[in-house]
Amino acid sequence: MSRLTLGNVLKVGLVVLFLPLIAYLVLLIGGVKKKLGVILEGLLYAAGFAAGIFVLDIIGLGGVLALASMGVSAVRSWHLRDLWLPARRRWWHRFVPVESRQGRVADAPPAEAALEGADGRAAALSWVGASAKQNRLRLPTGAYATFLETCQMLDGVVEAERREPTRDPRFEYELDALVREYLPGVLRGYLAIPPDMVESRQPNGRTPNEELAEQLRLLAAQAKTLHTSRHSRTPAQLTTTGNFLREKYGDLHRNAFDFGVK
Repeated sequence: MSRLTLGNVLKVGLVVLFLPLIAYLVLLIGGVKKKLGVILEGLLYAAGFAAGIFVLDIIGLGGVLALASMGVSAVRSWHLRDLWLPARRRWWHRFVPVESRQGRVADAPPAEAALEGADGRAAALSWVGASAKQNRLRLPTGAYATFLETCQMLDGVVEAERREPTRDPRFEYELDALVREYLPGVLRGYLAIPPDMVESRQPNGRTPNEELAEQLRLLAAQAKTLHTSRHSRTPAQLTTTGNFLREKYGDLHRNAFDFGVK
């Protein structure tokens, strides 16, 4: 956004008019904006300028110190331009909420997600689905659908565990980690990235969009593994029950009407 506004032009004009006093500009910025760090920095430049002019020889070392203080203060004032030369808002931004322009970072999962068992898992999955839907315009193409498909697959596993727990500690650990930590963590981590940086190459050579796609692929594969593992137990359990019933009652029913008559 442009900084060319009437207020900024007037400020720059005053700086040019009082250019010999530019060593005090950082101190002025810090005082107006109530930034303690900037105030202390500005005091350093102002003290250097004052010492160079009023204490030391202005023709020699004092002049060098004063000019150095002015130059450093001018450079730092430019670095601090966001504090005293704010960018102009485009006219349409007046009608668009800030959250809509920048994207909304997902809030923390609800307290219910910390509950033990199926209720906590269901709450965590519900949060992921709602947050993905709320921020679907920020997510790359296909990512929103992948989030929902993964949540639906895991929801089936969670409901199966609610009806009949496996009592398998390793399975429950993997399910909890995926539902409560990995899936919400990936979503929150991506939404915390500024929208203008999602296509920037990172040290590993990938963009955040590419990294999100890879992580979602891994999470979806793990969700499918858990889904297959959990639901493959049901037919096996049914078969085991059937074998037990056949062994226990099979002969009894075959001989139910056998009264020993040959």
